Amino acid sequence: MFDIGFWELVVISVIGLVVLGPERLPVAIRTVSRLFSTVRNTANAVKTELAQELKMEELHRDLKKAEQLGMKDLSPELQQSIDQLKDAAASVNRPYEKRPEQNTDEPSSTESRKPSE
Repeated sequence: MFDIGFWELVVISVIGLVVLGPERLPVAIRTVSRLFSTVRNTANAVKTELAQELKMEELHRDLKKAEQLGMKDLSPELQQSIDQLKDAAASVNRPYEKRPEQNTDEPSSTESRKPSE
């Protein structure tokens, strides 16, 4: 990443030792290393998220292409696979939206109450 050689590191450490002193230099080195690791982790997270977005966009593009080609007369297995891909893409786009097929087997609190007659 940086093109810093051994002698440059020696000069930087001597200047840091003179400016900060032997008591504060280890703390400053730890702080700088934490800063670099935080920046590195953030960059990796952004890279991963970008890769996921690109995969999702490619999936959408492939699904649109399949729909445009009129691939409606597919075998039931392939049609089910395409439907599952569509559902997965929709859930990735809207992860916090409740889907209608997420029904619970438990009766809700309003259904469990029966009016007394």
